[in-house]
Amino acid sequence: MKVLSMKQPWASLFVLREAEYETRTWKTTYRGTLAIHTSKQIDKKACSHPAIQALLGKHGYTVNTLPTGLIIAVCELINCLVVTDNHSTWAVLENGTIVSENSYYLGDFNVGNYAWEVKHMQLLEQPIPAKGHLGLWEYDI
Repeated sequence: MKVLSMKQPWASLFVLREAEYETRTWKTTYRGTLAIHTSKQIDKKACSHPAIQALLGKHGYTVNTLPTGLIIAVCELINCLVVTDNHSTWAVLENGTIVSENSYYLGDFNVGNYAWEVKHMQLLEQPIPAKGHLGLWEYDI
């Protein structure tokens, strides 16, 4: 199975669907089942922001309780769209979709970046310990 490693709190916010897209500076042609892995790194600066704390708190998380080093969810990667326009509070994707509000603020929608679109996000009942890697990587579940 293909796996994508993400830093916290971004991984949990994506899995909990507070962010509709995962943004990357690179594209992928892969489509299909994708596992989400939480790296061991936590973006402490982001976690100190009141808005991030509120979003995490809504789901019962704090910076100290975020899972790390685990595959926590599985979804289906259905699209990888280039960001074509950015207006500092909202962005436009190549298919004309406008990204705003939490989805915008929880991503990096610089022109030329890519928005990875997923569906059928499923949190795993039993997270799987795993060492992360850069890029998309393989894991046999």
